[in-house]
Amino acid sequence: MLTLDLHPIFRNNRDIDRSVRAFLFKAYSSGESKAAIIPGKGRGQLRQHVLAYLNQRHMKRFYKRVETDSSNSGRIIVHFT
Repeated sequence: MLTLDLHPIFRNNRDIDRSVRAFLFKAYSSGESKAAIIPGKGRGQLRQHVLAYLNQRHMKRFYKRVETDSSNSGRIIVHFT
């Protein structure tokens, strides 16, 4: 499973969006069944930003579903199949 850790770039929304988009394209084209995005726990603002970005219409066509890991709220799992 591919993983993207957003801790190093958490302050810049443009970098976050660019990284998530590139990561999602890479994971989709590689044929992975799922991938993990790690925004961290904190106050949850970064997680909400990533979920809102993934929920946009142009991003939804690349994955089947998105879920927050039940055992770790600081991890988002993106399912492609």
